[in-house]
Amino acid sequence: MKGVPHVLLVEDDDGIATPLSAALRGDGYQVLRAPTGREALARASEDTGAIVLDLGLPDLDGVEVCRRLRAIVPGVPVLMLTARTSEADIVVGLDAGADDYVTKPFRLAELLARLRALLRRAGGRVGAEGSSVVGIQDVRVDRAAHRAWRGDEELGLSAKEFDLLALLVEHAGTVLTRERIMERVWDTNWLGSTKTLDMHVSWLRRKLGDDVSQPRYVTTIRGVGFRFEPSPPSPS
Repeated sequence: MKGVPHVLLVEDDDGIATPLSAALRGDGYQVLRAPTGREALARASEDTGAIVLDLGLPDLDGVEVCRRLRAIVPGVPVLMLTARTSEADIVVGLDAGADDYVTKPFRLAELLARLRALLRRAGGRVGAEGSSVVGIQDVRVDRAAHRAWRGDEELGLSAKEFDLLALLVEHAGTVLTRERIMERVWDTNWLGSTKTLDMHVSWLRRKLGDDVSQPRYVTTIRGVGFRFEPSPPSPS
């Protein structure tokens, strides 16, 4: 069915996969299920529109599967399912390339809403006004191709990291409030902590080689938000 998003569901538990597959199809998606990490890696392709990934897989560590899927299908939204509720475990999953998470047990309505939000963000990356390439300092962002570079080095960014960088670069020199960033990069109905934003800014800085104490690219405006600097700081 042309135009219908393909969701790769990576879940080994039939008790979860069966009703979740039915709910996804009822919401208009085509569903391809992979009960193991190895199958997921084999089935991920250019037709994959989104991935719902359980971190508790029987054959491979789910975090490693996430990293490898991110390399196979860069830019495809990844929603991870996890029974691990500690912040450290969730951070590891997000750092591996997941864009959002739902903890087990979860409500189907919540999962579907989060998946729709991820797909809206992914769809918004294509067809930006005018040229799809924006360059500030030595950083270039191509929304249409979903690629970003610092100098000649291509940055390996998750979907959320890319959206965050693109938003900051497109508004270089302007302070973007936390609320505006959350609305544009996540979802207007996001109810989570802004710690998610802080973590993504931290990961983005690390990939840019930025120094939080003397930022060249992303400056924190205390109590307000963040600004991408239009020019490098003057030597002291």
